[in-house]
Amino acid sequence: MAGTFSQIYIHVVFAVSGRRNMISEKWRDEVYKYIAGLIRNKEQKPIIVGGSSDHIHVLIGIRPGILISDLVRDIKNNSSKFINQHRLGLDKFTWQEGYGVFSVSHSFVGRVYEYILSQPEHHKRKSFKEEYLEMLRLNEIKYEDKYLFDFHDLEL
Repeated sequence: MAGTFSQIYIHVVFAVSGRRNMISEKWRDEVYKYIAGLIRNKEQKPIIVGGSSDHIHVLIGIRPGILISDLVRDIKNNSSKFINQHRLGLDKFTWQEGYGVFSVSHSFVGRVYEYILSQPEHHKRKSFKEEYLEMLRLNEIKYEDKYLFDFHDLEL
């Protein structure tokens, strides 16, 4: 009897609502661990969760039967609840609508891992908006400005 074999990786990006820097360095790792746990509980493989004060990157190994939209919805909903229930933010915390999701070949998993790991350093040189638009361009994704995140550009 033949089995099903797969190796599917996705890179998901989503942003804080209200164009605010709400993900504090004080509790960022706690939220990353929580998100990794959510992914594991959905029987998917969290490879790395990272980001900066206004957005998150997640590299996930997924099984073929999962709906990516359901997975991302659950990650965003449950992590918002976690942040609010533990009063980690000063104000009510929510994620912006939407997300970016990009396929990653096995040969690029290490590069994407390092990229996510180095987010704090990366954003000393490049804004989230510049980063996200470059990701869309490199993946040849057409978009309309009105459907992009509400970006908040910091002085670099």
